[in-house]
Amino acid sequence: MKHKIVGKQKNSKLCFVCGMKNDLGLKAHFYATEGQELIALFKPCEEHQSYPGRLHGGVASAVLDETIGRAILNKYDTEVWGVTIELNVKFKKPIPLNEELKVVGRITKENNRIFEGTGEIYLQNGETAATAYGKYFKVPLERIADFDPEENEWKIIEKEDDPDEIEI
Repeated sequence: MKHKIVGKQKNSKLCFVCGMKNDLGLKAHFYATEGQELIALFKPCEEHQSYPGRLHGGVASAVLDETIGRAILNKYDTEVWGVTIELNVKFKKPIPLNEELKVVGRITKENNRIFEGTGEIYLQNGETAATAYGKYFKVPLERIADFDPEENEWKIIEKEDDPDEIEI
């Protein structure tokens, strides 16, 4: 299935999932689709392993959590952040290292204070490697952390190969 990309989300400096200057991080890029899903692209390396050649389950859970939690940003002009209440992950296939992976997240239910969502990690052959369900509080960033967007380099990082569509 092809997903048309309508925007790109911001990255930060040191976040484990999206930090561009975190030497041990995933350096994931996040793309909003016309269907208000969010797709993360990342390539795990040896530092992200559990068993040799396999992505650690905690790292897989982190990228699913981040992608589902960030999907709420597709729905609002102002930044609404998700603080994780609950995350349930099911692992279906081993997740390899050193190849680009795709993570899709979406919002499935929402009220004034809480939202819920689901997500999947897809292997290069299109198979589903892991699925997740998450529940999140909607919280303004100033209530979560002392966050200076300039200091944390919170901005859209353009890449030459940013896609116009992503096939899953």
